[in-house]
Amino acid sequence: MDNGFFIVIDGIDSSGSTTQTAKLGGKLIEKGIKVHLTMEPSQHPAGKLLREYLRNDSAPIATDALLFAADRVEHYHKEILPKLQEGFVVISDRYVESSIAYQSAQAQQHQEKENSPFKTMDMEWVKTINKFVPQPDLTFIIDIDPRVSLARKNPTIALEKFETVTFLDSVRKIYLERARSLNHIIVNGAKPVDEIANIIMNTFSNMISLEE
Repeated sequence: MDNGFFIVIDGIDSSGSTTQTAKLGGKLIEKGIKVHLTMEPSQHPAGKLLREYLRNDSAPIATDALLFAADRVEHYHKEILPKLQEGFVVISDRYVESSIAYQSAQAQQHQEKENSPFKTMDMEWVKTINKFVPQPDLTFIIDIDPRVSLARKNPTIALEKFETVTFLDSVRKIYLERARSLNHIIVNGAKPVDEIANIIMNTFSNMISLEE
């Protein structure tokens, strides 16, 4: 892995992607592998601005999509790529698939509205504005029923505008359709946390073994 290896763990809100990112990182560090953990939205300037917009119901949906894409470009070129060049395994909690699933679902909702100014916003447009970063080497999609994921949310924290069962059902469908077409690894998020962690670790280990 002299050139590094880029892994993404993705899924709908509260699917467990953050937990599994940390667990995989810990397992690899125990094996003496250089690991860099990261997430989106990032901690770079565009990511900080994006976090503010995620709680703003009045922000145009195209603004969300463009900010996600801008944050991703900054995230990849300022943080991910340099670590890959140093030979790290980079593990990101969310990446391109998250934008395509969420912003495409938003676009679908607005296309159903008669006077929506965003009728031309669709999956192809979302993919186009995210073309300035490469695909990861390996992507895991943790699949879970939105009803279960929302039940995991802390009731004292206000939900973001994306966090409704109806909307997340649409997002989940897009995640799964794309995962099947792109051969991403779909993991059952209803399994015990440690079992999911073992599936992810074993999949990565087998891939590296095949490459060696």
